[in-house]
Amino acid sequence: MIKRNLQSRILNLLEHFPAVAILGPRQIGKTTLAKSLVSYIDKDVVYLDLELPVDLNKLSNPQTFFENNSNKCLVIDEIQRVPDLFPVIRAVIDQHRVPGRFIILGSASPELLKQSSETLAGRIVYTELTSLLISETEAIQGTNDLWLKGGFPEPFLITNQSLLQEWYQSFIRTYIERDLPLLGLKADPLLLNRLLNMLAHNHGMLLNQANLSKSLGVSSPTVSKYINFLESAFIVRLLQPWHSNIKKRLVKSPKVYLRDSGILHHLHNIHDYNSLLGHPILGYSWEGFVVEQIINSINPGTFISFYRTAEGAESDLILTRGMEILTCIEIKFSDAPKTTKSFTTAIQDLHSMNNFIVVPNCPEPYLIKKNVTVCNPNQFLQKYLPEIV
Repeated sequence: MIKRNLQSRILNLLEHFPAVAILGPRQIGKTTLAKSLVSYIDKDVVYLDLELPVDLNKLSNPQTFFENNSNKCLVIDEIQRVPDLFPVIRAVIDQHRVPGRFIILGSASPELLKQSSETLAGRIVYTELTSLLISETEAIQGTNDLWLKGGFPEPFLITNQSLLQEWYQSFIRTYIERDLPLLGLKADPLLLNRLLNMLAHNHGMLLNQANLSKSLGVSSPTVSKYINFLESAFIVRLLQPWHSNIKKRLVKSPKVYLRDSGILHHLHNIHDYNSLLGHPILGYSWEGFVVEQIINSINPGTFISFYRTAEGAESDLILTRGMEILTCIEIKFSDAPKTTKSFTTAIQDLHSMNNFIVVPNCPEPYLIKKNVTVCNPNQFLQKYLPEIV
C-alpha cells in the first residue's frame, strides 16, 4: 500500500470533529485509506459500503443502527448513493456529540453533497484525497513515471501497458455511464465522451465555452453544466484568473485542465514516455501535472490562480493569501529555461519578490536572475513551498 500524506491529518481531525469526510474520485484510494486508519483509532470500527445490498440493508432503519453503534466509529462508503442519511447523522451526532463517530467517503464535491453542507454544518470537516503526490511515490517510481501514468494508485503500479490502457478505458466509461448519472447529470454518454476528449485537447488553455458549444451542438449553459459536473467529480479543474484593481486589462476566462495526467495521456493515445516527448501536448501536460501537484500540497487559506493580461504578461501560477502575492511561478518543459518578457512583466506588475521557474530536470536549484529561482517540482514542494505558505 502507498502511504498517503493525508492519513495523519485525518487522524488529527478525528480527535476533534464528530464526522470527517474523505472525498475524491473513484479508485483514488479512499477505502484503502479509511481501512488503514482502523489500527490507529481507539474504538471499534464498523465499515459499510453502500454499494453492497447487505450493508445498505443494515441502514433500512439508520437511526436505530447508529444509536446501537454509538460507541463505535462508523465508516460509510459511497455516501452520495443515500443522501437521505445526512439528516439522520446530524440528529444522532447532536444526541451524542463525541469526536470520531463517522468517517464518510464520497465521490463528489461538497457542492454536490448539498444535504451534507446543509445539515452537518459545524459537525463535519471535509478533506480531499487527491491524486498521488511526488512525495508519496518517489521511493517507488520517479516523477516521470507518475507524470506519464497519472496519480490513481492502481494504474500507477501497473507495469503492463495494455492493462494500463484497459484500466483507463474502463474507468472513463464507468464514470460517464454510471457515476455522473448517479450524481444527477442526465446526459448522453456519447456527448460527454466527446466533451471529455475536447477538453483533453484544450488542456492548459483558456476555456472557450462558445466554441465547445458550437462543436457539440448544444447550448453554452449546457456545456457549462456538464463541465461543472466534471469539476465536482474531480475529473476537471478550472483554474481561475487572478483579478484586482490594478490598471491592467486582465483575462477573465479560467484555464481548463484534466486533473489526472494519466487520463489526459490516455485520451491522447500516449502510451510511453518517448511518445509523450514527441507530442504537441507535452508542454501543456507538464504544466497541468505541476499545477496539480502544487495545488494538492498547499495549506488551507492559500489561493492559487494564474495571471494574464491583454498585453501579454503572464504567470502560470500565482499563490496569494488575501491580497498578498506570495509567489509567481512559471512552468516550463526545458532543460535550459530562460526568463521570458511575459513572466518578467507579470513579476513587475504584481511586485512579487519570490518567484520560480519549475522544470523537469534540475539537479540543484539555482538563481537565474534576481528573485527568480529555477528548480524541479520536488525541490519546490519540499524546500520552497513550506517557506512560502
